[in-house]
Amino acid sequence: MTDESVVEATDAFVAHRNLLFTVAYEILGSATDAEDVLQETWLRWVDVDLTEVRDRRAYLVRIATRQALNRVRTLQRRKEDYVGQWLPEPLLTSPDVAEDVLLAESVSMALMVVLEALSPTERAVFVLHESFGFPYDEIADAVEKSPEAVRQIAHRARGHVRARRPRRPASPAETRTALEAFKVSVETGDVQTLMDVLAPDVVVLADGGGIKQAVPNPVRGADKVARLFVGGMRKAGGTLAAQHTAVNGHPALLVTLDGELDGIFVAQVLDGQIAGIYYVRNPHKLSRIDAEIPLARR
Repeated sequence: MTDESVVEATDAFVAHRNLLFTVAYEILGSATDAEDVLQETWLRWVDVDLTEVRDRRAYLVRIATRQALNRVRTLQRRKEDYVGQWLPEPLLTSPDVAEDVLLAESVSMALMVVLEALSPTERAVFVLHESFGFPYDEIADAVEKSPEAVRQIAHRARGHVRARRPRRPASPAETRTALEAFKVSVETGDVQTLMDVLAPDVVVLADGGGIKQAVPNPVRGADKVARLFVGGMRKAGGTLAAQHTAVNGHPALLVTLDGELDGIFVAQVLDGQIAGIYYVRNPHKLSRIDAEIPLARR
């Protein structure tokens, strides 16, 4: 390649980098692996004859999608050996992500957990069509299926997601109010405040990765969840505190123990109560919350 063509390829890649990262992250649920996908995408993109490329955005997304699907196999092997429950890697996000309702929903912890139930191809098709608006024929090139097969995969994936995602997501203000009640209960040990904010059928998923202590299986029911957190607070052996932050486009809590990061607490709120809790304690998954990660749909 000439110096001019390398500069041209670099400019196109940089212009779409945030989009490519977001696509890979939504397919994989891992920012670390998404960064690796970006590297692999660049290595392939720099060898492409740009005079033959009609739509650079679509071409780059196609490369990134294929590399993400290749990466899924490695990630699945890691998940098979993973200790306890596996949750997506949380990302500290800027206010503009929350303001883009479609983007915030597509990277929400609740939806990312639901997407774990899909096959890799179903997940890629769902993400590309529902989150980024790519037409079926372009998705077909990316996942190496026929447009009709992609249409059927998309229909199946939408059905799975629709059956599992909340019907009426809470507003950011509702979520922050519920999180504030939880924050108060953590910092004061007020059990009644905790019980009042928990839905009767609340479910907790916690990810310690075998490094930090976390419940190995989902915990269901307000009484059990309250006992879990009250017991955890008593055993903490230090001062627990929580501060409001924004993770994956939604309000969340950053929890500290004696001033050191303990984990990220994300809540799914329905009708003013916490119906789902995602608590990530694995330190290997907490490296993306000290600086805002730029995400994009375009």
